[in-house]
Amino acid sequence: MVSPLLMASVLAGLVVGLALGYLIRQTLAKRSVRSAEANAEKLLSEAKSKQQELLLEAKEKSLKIIEESKREETARQQQVQEAQKRLEKREGLFDQKLIELEDKKTKTDERAKVLEDKIKQVEEAKKKVLELHERETSKLQEIAGLSKQEAVDRLLRLIEDSHQDALLSRMRKLEQVTEEELERQARKLLSLAVTRYASSQAIETTTTAVPLPSDEMKGRIIGKEGRNIKAIELLTGTEIIVDDTPEVITISGFSPVRRQVAKLALEMLIKDGRIHPARIEESVNEAKKALAADMKKSGEEALYALGIPVSSVDPKLVSILGRLKYRTSYGQNVLQHSIEVAQVAAVIAEELGADVFVCKKGGLFHDIGKAVDHDMQGAHPEIGYNIMKKFGFPEEMCYQSIAHHEDRPRTVEGAIVKAADAVSGARPGARKQSLEQFIQRMKELEQTANSFEGVEKAYAIQAGREVRVFVQPEKIDDLTAYRLAKDIAMKIESELQYPGEVKVTLIRETRVTEYAR
Repeated sequence: MVSPLLMASVLAGLVVGLALGYLIRQTLAKRSVRSAEANAEKLLSEAKSKQQELLLEAKEKSLKIIEESKREETARQQQVQEAQKRLEKREGLFDQKLIELEDKKTKTDERAKVLEDKIKQVEEAKKKVLELHERETSKLQEIAGLSKQEAVDRLLRLIEDSHQDALLSRMRKLEQVTEEELERQARKLLSLAVTRYASSQAIETTTTAVPLPSDEMKGRIIGKEGRNIKAIELLTGTEIIVDDTPEVITISGFSPVRRQVAKLALEMLIKDGRIHPARIEESVNEAKKALAADMKKSGEEALYALGIPVSSVDPKLVSILGRLKYRTSYGQNVLQHSIEVAQVAAVIAEELGADVFVCKKGGLFHDIGKAVDHDMQGAHPEIGYNIMKKFGFPEEMCYQSIAHHEDRPRTVEGAIVKAADAVSGARPGARKQSLEQFIQRMKELEQTANSFEGVEKAYAIQAGREVRVFVQPEKIDDLTAYRLAKDIAMKIESELQYPGEVKVTLIRETRVTEYAR
C-alpha cells in the first residue's frame, strides 16, 4: 500500500513538471513569435526596397520613352517643315513657269499676227506684179500682133530652121559614138565571160545505143514471139530497134528519161542473163530507182561545180535540179545549159558590180521549171518561179526564172541572166530547132491521149507514127475500148498537125495475182 507521503510527493512533482512545461512552452512560443515577426519585418523591408528599385527602373524607362518620342516628334516636324518648304518652292516655280508661258504665248500671238500681215502684204504685191505682167504681155501682143504661144512657136521654128543641120549632125554623131562605145563595151564584157568559161557542147539525139556481148543476145532480148521486147517497150515507153548492126541494139524515144530507164534495165538484164517478162518488170523498177539516185548525184555535182554549198539547198530541190540532166531544149542538155548560164552570169555580174551570188544561183535554177513542166500545167518560167518560192528562195532570186523570158527585166541581175541565157543558147552548135519541134509534137500526142478519162498512161513511139494507150480495165470494158480508141484518133486528127498518119493502139490488160502459202 502506497504511503500518502509518497503520493503527495508524486503529485507535487507532477504539478511542478506541468508548471515548468507550461513556462517552457510559453517561452518557446514567445521566441517563435518574435522570430516570425522579425522575418516578416525583414521580408517587408526587402519588398519595399524591391518596390523602390522597380519604381526607379520604371521611371527611367518612361523617361527614355518620353525622350525618344520627343526626338521622333522633332524629326517628324523637321520633315514636315522641309516638305512644306519644297512644296512652297515648287509652287513658286510653277507660278513662274505659268507666267513665262503666258508671256511666250502673248509674244507668239503677236508674231503670228505680224507674219499674217506680212503674208497678206506679199500676196497683194504678188497680185500687183501679176497684173503688171499681164498688162505688159497684152501690150506686147497688141504691138506684135501675135499671142504668147504663137510668138514662142515662131521663135522655136526660127531656131530650128537656122540650126537644124547642125542639130541633126550633132545628134547623129552622139548616137553613133554612144552606140559604138556601148557595143564595144558589150563585146568586151561578153568575150571576157565566154573566154573565162569555155565548155564543149554536143546536140542530144533521140536514140541511145546499148552494146551487146554477142549477137546471140539479140534473140534473147526479142524473146519468143517478141514477148520480151514488147514487155520492155510497154514498161518504158520507148521503141527497141534491133537491126543488122553487130553487137548493138538501139533505144528510140523522145524522152531522155525513158531512154535512160530502158538502157539501165537492158544492161541489168544482159548482166543477169535472165530475160523474161517478170524479170524485165523488176529490172525496170530497179532502173528507175538507180536513175533517181543518179539525178540527185547530178544535182549535187552541179552545185559543187559552181561552189554553192549543197547544204544550202533542199535535197528535194537538188533531185529536181538533177532531172534537168535528162531534159533537152532544142537538143541542148538543160542541166549543162543551166551551169553555163550560172558561170557566164557570175562573170558578167562581177564585171558590172552586180550581185554575183544572185546571178550565179538564179542562173543555175532559171530553167528549173523545165524539170517538171510535163507534170504541171503552165509555162516553165511561172512553174520555176513557184518552185523557187516554195523552197524559200528570196524574191530577187526567184525573179530570174521569169526575167530571162521578159523583154525588159526590171533588175540588173535579171538582165544579166537573160544575156547569159542568150549567150549559152545562141552560140553555134548549141541548139537544134527541128529536134525541139519533134519532141513537142510527141508530147502533144501523149497529152491528147491522156486527156481522156480511164487512160492510165500513153506513149508516143515510132517517131510519132503510133500512140500506145494503156487503160484501166476496171473503168474501160472491151466495148468502150473500141469507142475510146476512135475518140482519141478523131481528137488527134482535129487538133494536132502531123505528117502522114498516126496509129492509135489501145491496150486493156487485166492482171490477177494470188499467193499459195
